[in-house]
Amino acid sequence: MKRFLIAAMLVASPAFAHHGWSSFEQDRPYYLQGTVKSVRWANPHAEAVIEVNADLALPADLAARPLPKQSQNVDAAAIAAKARVPAAPAGQWQIEFAPLTRMQAWGMGTAPKVGDRIEVIGYTAPGIEGGRLMRVEYVFHEGRVAGLRSSPAN
Repeated sequence: MKRFLIAAMLVASPAFAHHGWSSFEQDRPYYLQGTVKSVRWANPHAEAVIEVNADLALPADLAARPLPKQSQNVDAAAIAAKARVPAAPAGQWQIEFAPLTRMQAWGMGTAPKVGDRIEVIGYTAPGIEGGRLMRVEYVFHEGRVAGLRSSPAN
């Protein structure tokens, strides 16, 4: 019985560690800009840790930036217009991107490198990772922008 219980816990532990998208506050988009500290470029979704400075400010042009159309109906202009900087942005943030197939569809087949600067608009999950976990809606990297909720619109 003890062996069965241990085996069941080992099999179930990844399910307990994973969370659904409903944990993220999708009515409050935030903007972050930071330096990549680490990257995990694998499924179920790519991830990175970025270091954000205390003096982070919302770029004046953010709401006017052209954001790509996605295959899913996403009001990009409204999201960019509502984006704010978190109250206490300084420190490390866990960033969750899309699955690798979607990242590749957006032309991001390779991971950002440690030391790269990236900008993201996304949603936080206040109850997870001390509130420093963000699901990315848009990522700006190396002069490109990708919308990660769905594939690029044709």
